[in-house]
Amino acid sequence: MKIQFVLVIITLLFLTVTCSKDEEKPVYDSTLFNLKLNGDLPDPTIPADNILTNAKVKLGRMLFYEKKLSKDLTQSCADCHIQKDAFTDIRPFSIGVEKLEGKRNAMPIFNLVYHTNGFFWDGRAPLLRDQALKPIQDALEMNETLPNMVSKLQSDKKYKDQFIRAFGSDSVSSLKVSLALEQFMMTIVSHDSKYDKYLKGEVSFSPEELRGKDLFFSEPDPVNNIKGAECFHCHSGYNFTNNEFLNNGLDEEVNFKDLGRFNVSQNVTDKAKFKVPSLRNIALTSPYMHDSRFKTLDEVINHYNSNVKMSSTTSDLLLHNLSGLNLNNQDTKDLIAFLITLNDFTYLNNPEYKNPF
Repeated sequence: MKIQFVLVIITLLFLTVTCSKDEEKPVYDSTLFNLKLNGDLPDPTIPADNILTNAKVKLGRMLFYEKKLSKDLTQSCADCHIQKDAFTDIRPFSIGVEKLEGKRNAMPIFNLVYHTNGFFWDGRAPLLRDQALKPIQDALEMNETLPNMVSKLQSDKKYKDQFIRAFGSDSVSSLKVSLALEQFMMTIVSHDSKYDKYLKGEVSFSPEELRGKDLFFSEPDPVNNIKGAECFHCHSGYNFTNNEFLNNGLDEEVNFKDLGRFNVSQNVTDKAKFKVPSLRNIALTSPYMHDSRFKTLDEVINHYNSNVKMSSTTSDLLLHNLSGLNLNNQDTKDLIAFLITLNDFTYLNNPEYKNPF
């Protein structure tokens, strides 16, 4: 009898402890997130009103993969921004919940913390938090209202608990959702490509990669018989972009179909200008251009080599391209060999970016 009594007591104690753990209430966690960087990336400027914390980054990651953000519970941000494809969509245009195509190619997600000229191809979202909410409300994408999104999250205990950890309250709002998504996307960085390792002296380039690098960072000099692809004028620095909106000569003025930045600024000098994308991971993000017109890097290089179109807003940086760069097939192969060195497989496989569910 004594043994049976002791066993009953132990069982009751175990159940009490277990229940206490299960019912343990979440608490606010302000522990700062450690954003690990290497390579040539400088320290980013984090918004003063949205300092990175572990709990907010975790919440943002959950929301990025959460299908409740869409009207019919079938799509998340991650469905059109897939990690193995550099957080972009290999389809020319993403398909939304109503089975309708988007109007522009989905842009990749990495190093967004360094962007200073807005988001989307036309820069219509000034801050990353602004960008985060637009696909949710877009009729061609997730087609949901913010009140409905908030209601769905508010009724989910795991989210109420995580909002407590992240913000100190279980009250869900679209602003908090945008701040959490902003935090997670700010932590997605690409800085460990072969090129980054080359700059640190950790690896060597092949002769083809070296020649491609020289072409990338050179201007043509016909007098001295020096070839150059002039890529660096628009795609320079640690993030391989000049952070500008430019018309890269895809069409003559009469053929402008998408006016790009002009739709935001209403400035006629912005017609057919688009955000200059980073070339990091470029070999993995086809198709190319805002309208997905080019399927391969060969096609892209051919455009800059001999098919740039003149218009009133074509960038002055393409003056040499207008007369032709005279790149041959071997030049193109070497240039692509260099561009492939910008692939970052650490970023593509980072478990901290994967679906947490």
